[in-house]
Amino acid sequence: MNDIHYRHEWKHEINHSDLLAIRQRIRAVGEYDSHAPDGKYTIRSLYFDNMNDKALREKIDGVNRREKFRIRYYNDDLSFIRLEKKSRLNGVGTKYSASLTSDQVQMIMDGGTDWMMDSGDDLIRELYCKMTYQGLRPRTIVEYTREPYIYRPGNVRVTFDYDIRTGTDPDGFLDMEALTIPAGLEVKWDEYLPQIIRDCVRTPGRHVTAFSKYAQCRIYG
Repeated sequence: MNDIHYRHEWKHEINHSDLLAIRQRIRAVGEYDSHAPDGKYTIRSLYFDNMNDKALREKIDGVNRREKFRIRYYNDDLSFIRLEKKSRLNGVGTKYSASLTSDQVQMIMDGGTDWMMDSGDDLIRELYCKMTYQGLRPRTIVEYTREPYIYRPGNVRVTFDYDIRTGTDPDGFLDMEALTIPAGLEVKWDEYLPQIIRDCVRTPGRHVTAFSKYAQCRIYG
């Protein structure tokens, strides 16, 4: 059965000085995310696109209804791998997810997808259909460090994503050379965003943007 999450989000592209200032303010009102016992963790994702760059163009063009598929794991732990589809409509994001094994990931990377058609998971079957009819293929690796904070009222999650690295060869999903690009800040919430958090993340000269780690990493291929 798929996990489904609905969230609002803001994204800011920030520099290192911004990060230090916002981090200090957030620490004064929020708390460390319990999912990050060391205060941060690494995320590695493998994004899918087709030869026409459908996912990339929809993002750049600001298409109101768009989606993208990725495979993701954390802290180099291959025992917990997720297939995810992120959809966006009218500014609200929805994320669907399903479990994959490392062997299944390797088969997808090698082009062995027949097993997906018979999967008991709707999301895996959907990816199979879109690989078949839209030509989706593993395209770009994105890896970064995430530092998350929680503000309980409104279930607000503020995350700093930095030391972003990319690899354009999908075969390098488990072993890639690093390349660093700018840092990003994400703010995610459920029903409302408290004013205290708005004030914490406000930085002169920085505005909410359509910053996308996938789009940024595609600069390199």
